[in-house]
Amino acid sequence: MFPEDFRKRIKLQEYIDADALLRALEEPSPVSIRINPAKWNHLPLNPEPVPWCKDGFYLNFRPSFTPDPLFHSGCYYPQEASSMFLEQVFMQTAGNKDYIRVLDLCGAPGGKSTHLSALIGGRGFLVANEVIRTRAAILSENITKWGFGNTIVTNNDPAEFGNLKGYFDLILIDAPCSGEGMFRDPAAVREWSSGKTLLCTQRQKRILMDIWPALKEDGILIYSTCTFNPAENEENVKWLTSKAKAECLVLDKAQFNDIKDIDYQGITGYGFYPGKIKGEGFFISAIRKTEKSEVNKIKNLKNPFKRINNDDLITVNTWTVFPDANLIRSEDDIFSVAGNINDYLILSQNIKIIKGGTRICSVKNKDLIPYHELALSTGLKKEVFCTAELDYNQAVSYLRRDSFILPDAPKGWLIATYKGVNLGFINNFGKRHNNYYPVEWRIRMSIPEGGKEKILNWIADDKSIT
Repeated sequence: MFPEDFRKRIKLQEYIDADALLRALEEPSPVSIRINPAKWNHLPLNPEPVPWCKDGFYLNFRPSFTPDPLFHSGCYYPQEASSMFLEQVFMQTAGNKDYIRVLDLCGAPGGKSTHLSALIGGRGFLVANEVIRTRAAILSENITKWGFGNTIVTNNDPAEFGNLKGYFDLILIDAPCSGEGMFRDPAAVREWSSGKTLLCTQRQKRILMDIWPALKEDGILIYSTCTFNPAENEENVKWLTSKAKAECLVLDKAQFNDIKDIDYQGITGYGFYPGKIKGEGFFISAIRKTEKSEVNKIKNLKNPFKRINNDDLITVNTWTVFPDANLIRSEDDIFSVAGNINDYLILSQNIKIIKGGTRICSVKNKDLIPYHELALSTGLKKEVFCTAELDYNQAVSYLRRDSFILPDAPKGWLIATYKGVNLGFINNFGKRHNNYYPVEWRIRMSIPEGGKEKILNWIADDKSIT
């Protein structure tokens, strides 16, 4: 099943039990999710926590996530358990900062970006970047569903961050790799070759060198991959520390003895190996920049945005908890920027932003038309809008943008909810209503008979996270 070159190499890696790893890679992948407690505080059925992530849980089977309204409302994110160790790295290296600028350089589809967004909270902001435009759109969608207003989504090559010298406190590079850690998926095995591992290693080095100037002195670079290949992992970290002034950090993992320490020529990394841990293959290392960083001098930082008139500002303040200092009007849109306005202006003048924070509404004549992002935002004040609670079939119809009956609902702007969680806006005219769920996000798959039970029976509604 596995390439012979791969088998031979892992048998030479002293810290890997090759036979146990190969056996584990023939077993089904564990299923795990990370819950968004800002929206949903219920535990899964028969909950088994992911040891290194406070909101991570294993599921005992793989439900269908696409037709689950709770997924589309941002109540949870299906994320591979090993990668959730990012939480431990972040908390141990940067968790005590009052205001932090974070870059997730290779952010799509959004697992680690939404995780970082939750970890940062109101103590700074995240730039979630993706170089491929179509994947950047998916990243933006998942960030919007997650609902935190602290994230800017960008679409840039790593080299384009070179203008932001000494800017970020923490940079995550979840580097494109040869994917050996995902070998439970036959597609990952088919795509692997010795030549590909070499190309990945070279690309990873370029990415590291391109982004290094953007990290400030004493800043933290977190480097991770989903492969077992030393050339892409510890050897790349060693290469970086030999080229730049940096030190590799040792983390406290005393509670997680099954995670393997990888010591290589004075650097430290952490390996996650199926058969030893419940998760996929993963590597992670934390590096502190010890050299002095050149810092860009900001000149003529002008605010090009329109002033929000007082009436509109009163309405926006009625709807949201966003600070006035973060509110801007661009063309006919009012939105709340992530971080603060100065940081937003610096970023907008240096990189391509596709999502600057939370779009609140558009101004049309004297009316304010709420955006879908507002309904999903944790910055929306509760009970400002009337709600229409939908059952499962109605919720799926809403997410598919199919027609459905909305009985006994008040006229005007409503928020469609499911199990008390916001799905999006409806404008109800009485005999008919307009569905404002984004067309490009609609569910296209058909729901099989009995699909509701298959989708929803992982939830234990009577058990809450404490």
